[in-house]
Amino acid sequence: MATELLAVTFTPSTTAIGGSLTASALVGLLPLATFFVLLTGFKLKAWYSGLGALAVAAIVAVVGFDMPTSLTALSALQGITFGLFPVMWIVVTAIWFYELTVVSGRFEDLRRVFNTVGRGDMRVQAMLIAFCFGGMLEALAGFGAPVAITGAMLIALGMPPIRAAVTVLVANTAPVAFGAMAIPITTAGNLTGIPATEIAAVVGRQTPILALFVPLLLLFLVDGKRGMKQVWPIALVTGAVFALAQFWCSSHFSYELTDVVASLAGLAAAVTMLRFWHPATPDDQRSKVEPEKLSPSRTFLALFPYLLVVVVFGVAKLWTAGFDLPAWLSKTDRKVEWPGLYGNLLTDTGTPSSSAIYTFSWLSNPGTLLLICGIIVTAVYGFWTHGGRFPLTAGQSLTTFGTTVVKMRLAIATVATVLGLSYVMNQSGQTVSIGTWLAGTGAAFAFFSPMLGWLGTAVTGSDTSANALFAKLQQVAGQTAGIDPTLLVAANTSGGVVGKLVSPQNLTIAATAVGQVGSEPILLRKVIGYSLSMLLILCTLVYLQSTPVLSWMLP
Repeated sequence: MATELLAVTFTPSTTAIGGSLTASALVGLLPLATFFVLLTGFKLKAWYSGLGALAVAAIVAVVGFDMPTSLTALSALQGITFGLFPVMWIVVTAIWFYELTVVSGRFEDLRRVFNTVGRGDMRVQAMLIAFCFGGMLEALAGFGAPVAITGAMLIALGMPPIRAAVTVLVANTAPVAFGAMAIPITTAGNLTGIPATEIAAVVGRQTPILALFVPLLLLFLVDGKRGMKQVWPIALVTGAVFALAQFWCSSHFSYELTDVVASLAGLAAAVTMLRFWHPATPDDQRSKVEPEKLSPSRTFLALFPYLLVVVVFGVAKLWTAGFDLPAWLSKTDRKVEWPGLYGNLLTDTGTPSSSAIYTFSWLSNPGTLLLICGIIVTAVYGFWTHGGRFPLTAGQSLTTFGTTVVKMRLAIATVATVLGLSYVMNQSGQTVSIGTWLAGTGAAFAFFSPMLGWLGTAVTGSDTSANALFAKLQQVAGQTAGIDPTLLVAANTSGGVVGKLVSPQNLTIAATAVGQVGSEPILLRKVIGYSLSMLLILCTLVYLQSTPVLSWMLP
């Protein structure tokens, strides 16, 4: 009997409900509505909301879109599996990699590096910590870690708590699209079939516009007009170099490393400039932390993990001299035709849907590369104990990995359920119906496209989740409306960047980090204007990129 059930074929339809596209789209919106209502209205945890929305999506798929129950269950299972690997594998290894620097004691040295670089000027230090170091943390960890860590660091400098929280929230915008080894873009690529490299290249022509001006905005937040007037040269240089590196790396190097390279480049530019230019620092803007002179070896070891990531990823993605390493790594990927689903889930032409193929990239995966980097860091920190520090042992490294998994358990459950929801909606035809219906707005949809990413991230706190919910929808809407689908998927990702600024999750993390629990409403009032202003800039940019006016910007 089970064999007969699994042998049933299914082809998604955009008019499954009463032969009407509008009715099908509105019914298809029920799972998304359920998710947002449970999360914001009933204040349930994100993974509970995702589980409830997944259940509604399954009911809509079976009852409304006539998808066989067995195929619906298999579709959800494929999505959950993808959420666990590669998505959360990358996130867990990235956060573990960062935690190794904390356990080893080298993180404190890195903090001192920023104190020394800023030459005692709180405004410069705040900009470099919140923007450059926060960008590195976003690249390696994401999920609120940059806001929590940099917020505490700004408090240590002597900055008022609310001002520190607002500063780190605004700083944690431009890097978000490429956060956690660019997992939002990787997720969008896997869901849409559009190469992630192509999505990254378009995002790299959108978010750098924000990155160019965010450091200047940070100076205004820290010290008002006086700060901008006195320190604008270094902010402009830092933002410009960060933006250029983000643009270049997203298209020509390794898109997973975009934020790491951009952050290091911005920091290097600031360090170089401060050798020849010093700001006029008022007494009330002098850091309360006295700079400590570090030896060259301690400075190197503090920066070593981040430099190592650049080297390892660069070699893995670009090394072709004598041996094509990227091609070899790609050959280790294993494509799995999802049992019971592949061959039974069909396209309009009657061919098996490629969405039912799961790719197990066990070696080429960024998470595995980060694991290798972490092992190397453990070995180096275990051998090189200069500065009176205890060696980092393999046991400590392993324990830290286990602790990281435990800490991330709710995030793992959330992403897994959201990806299960996404796969059921995509493969049953719900997403296609919604996308086709929204495409009725025609060319104007390009303007509204980033708003979906903003909404998804504002509610879930994750650009990855926003792409899981809306990337396929953006692709379908683009194909139907005659707009470049890659542009719209990238716009969803970029819109999520500024949605992170107002997400309840991020606001709570910021309030906690600066010791102002319960101040979320105050923070929201202070940052909502910046979020909406940047969203308007992105909406206008994406619309113009969809027209001949700025289409030359696209790759």
